[in-house]
Amino acid sequence: MDATSPAPAATGFYAWNPEEDDVLICRAVREEAEDVKSFIFAPRSQRRFAYQPGQFLTFEFEIGGEPVHRCYTISSAPSRPDTVSITVKRVPGGPVSNWLHDHFRPGQMLKAAGPMGDFSWSRHPSRTGRYLLISGGSGVTPMMSMARTAYDLAEIRDTIFLHAARSPRDIVFADEIAMMARRNRSIRAAHIVEADSPLQAWHGFRGRISRASIEAVAPDFLTREIFVCGPSPFMAAVRAILKEAGFDMARHHEESFNFDELAPREQAEVEEAAASLESEVKTWRIEFAKTKRVVECPETMTILEAARRAGMRLPSSCSKGLCGTCKSRKLSGEVEMRHQGGIRQREVDAGMMLICCSRPRSDVTVER
Repeated sequence: MDATSPAPAATGFYAWNPEEDDVLICRAVREEAEDVKSFIFAPRSQRRFAYQPGQFLTFEFEIGGEPVHRCYTISSAPSRPDTVSITVKRVPGGPVSNWLHDHFRPGQMLKAAGPMGDFSWSRHPSRTGRYLLISGGSGVTPMMSMARTAYDLAEIRDTIFLHAARSPRDIVFADEIAMMARRNRSIRAAHIVEADSPLQAWHGFRGRISRASIEAVAPDFLTREIFVCGPSPFMAAVRAILKEAGFDMARHHEESFNFDELAPREQAEVEEAAASLESEVKTWRIEFAKTKRVVECPETMTILEAARRAGMRLPSSCSKGLCGTCKSRKLSGEVEMRHQGGIRQREVDAGMMLICCSRPRSDVTVER
């Protein structure tokens, strides 16, 4: 299932589609490590997320009255589709990371587009069934999405997860990574740190990433599909190590946090997503008077479709404004109705409409 196709109607859920409603609500904020927080989002309506582990979203933040666009990798797993999360490290002087850490709270909303990106083991499967995930700092996020997916689905992927951090307290998701490795034997994890934390000595691998540390963790790394994410110097170091070792670089994949370092296709996707976020699509409130249900409906969507996606069951048949099955009384509001003969003009004059072909132009109240 791709990221925009709906889930089976029998479930009552549909896939989140930013082209129809690009607003997400923050459900929770969690402390993950020193100056690192996860922000968990859900759609406004009853939707589920569909994406490949390792992909990213483009967000629009309004900071100081100006829209600012940033890409953040999804750290959650598509195996838990009701919410999606990003994990953000505070960057000194970073306008977005500091704003998120200091001001963004549960209940607040922002706009997002995506998912995007080719950095996923779903798109680059290993011929040997063996993977090596190498991350530095906040580059752990796409690796967590892949590892969480493998853990949730009990996948038998021979996965080694090597994460580099400055100190023990800077290791993001340390407890969860250890738990996954302990309970799923196909996942093995190791960390390498540069220095001890105050009051916390480190007894594992020390120093910076090197061929020796990679070989110590994954002696067979030359046979694995390797995914790398982290700061640019970190990824350059890993790239040089692999080339010197004679690794087949066709099986090396990396993801950059720097827009200029993204692949041309990914740059085009981000630019298109940012443009779509800036183009304003109004969303109106549709109230169903008898059932006391309220749904959000973008001006580009019919009232019937918005109600269905919110889990409501309403009478309908043709969905083209032809049969009249969905005829309803409009108690208030304005709609644009394009029907094919399923309603008479005198009925329209009396306040009736066909919700299968009516798009809101204001908040609307329906007698249902």
